[in-house]
Amino acid sequence: MLDTKLNDEAARLAALGRYEILDTPPEPAFDRITQLVRSILGVPMSVVSLIDGDRQWFKSRTGIDATETPRDIAFCNHTIRDRVPMVVPDACSDQRFSSNPLVTGDPNIRSYAGVPLATPDGYNVGTLCAIDTVPREFDPGQIAILENLGALVVEQLELRRIAERDHLSGALTRRAFVAEMDKHIALFRRYARPASLLLFDIDHFKRVNDSHGHPAGDVVIREVAACCDRTKRPNDILGRLGGEEFGVLLPESNAAQAGAAAQRFCDAIAKLEIVHMPPLRVTASFGIAEIGPDRISSDAWIAAADVALYAAKHGGRNRVVIAKTDAAQPD
Repeated sequence: MLDTKLNDEAARLAALGRYEILDTPPEPAFDRITQLVRSILGVPMSVVSLIDGDRQWFKSRTGIDATETPRDIAFCNHTIRDRVPMVVPDACSDQRFSSNPLVTGDPNIRSYAGVPLATPDGYNVGTLCAIDTVPREFDPGQIAILENLGALVVEQLELRRIAERDHLSGALTRRAFVAEMDKHIALFRRYARPASLLLFDIDHFKRVNDSHGHPAGDVVIREVAACCDRTKRPNDILGRLGGEEFGVLLPESNAAQAGAAAQRFCDAIAKLEIVHMPPLRVTASFGIAEIGPDRISSDAWIAAADVALYAAKHGGRNRVVIAKTDAAQPD
């Protein structure tokens, strides 16, 4: 039977994208696995390779300096085309790889064993592989070990994905949201790319819980998050920072653009009619801070937006306030 998922590149890339892992820093959970491969199989190199549209990117690597290579020369690009491990005992004798620059030059690959990393819904997003600089065979026991460790990599990918999403709202957790902020801080520091942060609270949320019960409060959280998800741009990032407080990260947006976006969010939330007996109506207050030289840490950036949020709440709620550039006073 034809395995259509092996040939559906768009769906495979979408499955990889759901992990939101490309270009993230090294993580011990993955590094321990490549170190085990290197130790148990006795190879000088091991990587967790994720196959993007035109590159292979290494989430974890040991014995290799490069962080990525073009996809068209990647051994792992061949591995993801099947459900079984790929073993190359001698790359110099294999027509597919004998003239490959990874064989003829650094890192001088001569033998390779890789297992595909299949998502729970059946898409091969990458590989776990063992690499040597001399020809060698990999026996069935070693391949079995590699397969078991590959399954651990997929488990870590899934755990990481779950941990980054708030179970109630579906938004990013605070930790994951701050990690996204850090990426945009790095872009600002290196390329002066603009970005803005919206913080918002659901107004009088405690009254909802006190008057209607916590299950009703949960419904409000879900409905407000869903409303924001519908309202935001595809590249905007929604996070639940705690309780009834949310954040929206707006890449490539200055304060004025963020102010207009925040007003759209504010208006959309105010128009919600949340299913309940009787129907619930809620509003939200927004504080905005554009990134700047005095906001090049996540704590400083959040603090600036929080000052503006405080002003919005104490100025009557259901409104938008933009922090001044010096983050001292809101507009």
